[in-house]
Amino acid sequence: MRSGVSHAVKAGGMVYVTGATPFHGDRQIAKGDFAAQLHQVMKNIIAILEDSGSGLDRAVKMTIALTDMDRYAEFDAIFKTYFEPGNYPARQTIESRKLAHPDFLVSIDCIACC
Repeated sequence: MRSGVSHAVKAGGMVYVTGATPFHGDRQIAKGDFAAQLHQVMKNIIAILEDSGSGLDRAVKMTIALTDMDRYAEFDAIFKTYFEPGNYPARQTIESRKLAHPDFLVSIDCIACC
């Protein structure tokens, strides 16, 4: 069952992306593979932003939820590869013991300019 939430909402020249998840294809998840899940989340954010007339290079704020903050260094190393060096969005990273699906290891909200 899908939840009653939009993937993104545009308002005031901005696009607000709901917590992107690691689902791919027919709602498949790379169970237990943090790097694969993070790459899928980023791919999903990129697709949503592009569908909204924006792009990852226009991201201004991201909120990252990790189920295990011990993965922060791994997260940061992968995350930085999606941006030009020194051109990163503002970001907050929090630990959340549980996300919307028991197999999710990461979820990311994004705010970007249109």
